[in-house]
Amino acid sequence: MSDLKSDPTGTTTAGEPELSGVDIDLVDVVKRYPGQKKAAVDGLSLHIPAGEIVMFVGPSGCGKTTSLKMINRLIEPTSGSIRIDGKDIHGQDDDELRRHIGYVIQGGSLFPHMTVTQNIALVPGLLGWDRRRTAERVDELLELVGLDPDRYRSRYPRELSGGQQQRVGVARGLAADPPVILMDEPFGAVDPITRQRLQDELLSIQEELRKTIVCVTHDFDEAVKLGDRILILTEGAKIAQYDTPEAILANPADRFVADFVGAGAALKQLTLSRVSEVELSHRTLVAVGDPAAGAMRAAQSAGDSYVVVLDDRRRPIDWLWTKDLAELDRVPGPAEGTDLVTLDRRATLNDALDTMLTSSHGCAVVTGRRDEYLGVVDFQAVLDRIQETAQPDEVPS
Repeated sequence: MSDLKSDPTGTTTAGEPELSGVDIDLVDVVKRYPGQKKAAVDGLSLHIPAGEIVMFVGPSGCGKTTSLKMINRLIEPTSGSIRIDGKDIHGQDDDELRRHIGYVIQGGSLFPHMTVTQNIALVPGLLGWDRRRTAERVDELLELVGLDPDRYRSRYPRELSGGQQQRVGVARGLAADPPVILMDEPFGAVDPITRQRLQDELLSIQEELRKTIVCVTHDFDEAVKLGDRILILTEGAKIAQYDTPEAILANPADRFVADFVGAGAALKQLTLSRVSEVELSHRTLVAVGDPAAGAMRAAQSAGDSYVVVLDDRRRPIDWLWTKDLAELDRVPGPAEGTDLVTLDRRATLNDALDTMLTSSHGCAVVTGRRDEYLGVVDFQAVLDRIQETAQPDEVPS
């Protein structure tokens, strides 16, 4: 049997990744459309720190998408200034500006007649990258967003699921390594499970790259999960509150914010707790091709009812009941329709509970950077953490 061993610390890499994002400053920005009495954006001033995710939320028509699109001049401000890394964008060429700002929208917005490679390589091509550099970047980004380059680089959008298309859209937004990424409802068109996994993927990517990400969402829970800061806007893009998720949930600025956050703000704070804060357990680890008899003996010795199958990069690809190993000679590759359930360590405790409900094993495998195995989380560990975090009257029954 291979010498795959669990890492009880959950550490896969050392050192803090280098900051690659830059500051964004909006100073008294106004957008007034002809024929309208009120400005869509009326004097917005805002500092977005380098390397943070800032979520724009607010009721429909409050100006959040208009504000986002003014950052890359898809919409021209009527007045005011916007500075990226200290440079006013007003004097810059529109196309040149946009080539250095990633832009991700709902559904990925891929060109249907282009392959995955061609979609991702679009901006690097406009910037004059050579073919080899571009090909290496495409493969690197596909790995980063959890898609096997050999399987996906030559596919067309119609051959991808909605979640896969959105991953390619994120890869395209990152292609030229821009310091700023703008995202407009990026995960709004996918099912809840895929949405959660894409959110986790974004957090994992951000942990590695530390870009400045500005994201519009209508989902306050998503804003709490993803945002280092949340900007809550009222009509005319007036700032109701701009603060960390913890501060907004604990101390809403006024009745409008309290109503927008909604009922159960105390329970929403549970979304601030991450799987990484939960003590993970470990199961017997095996590799494809290991002798099944040896895997079964190891699992039985450890008191495990199943084994976790890892690939050559320590990524979980399947889990097998020990009783099924008795009928096998070697540990097989992942079966079609495997019910392996994984969670990124940045997933929330609410995500963990939702995910484990779909698992026949009553638990989930936790992964870290680049989907590397970290351990296993179960219901009891999550509930223990919730009870540690919540007040007695806030614990879900």
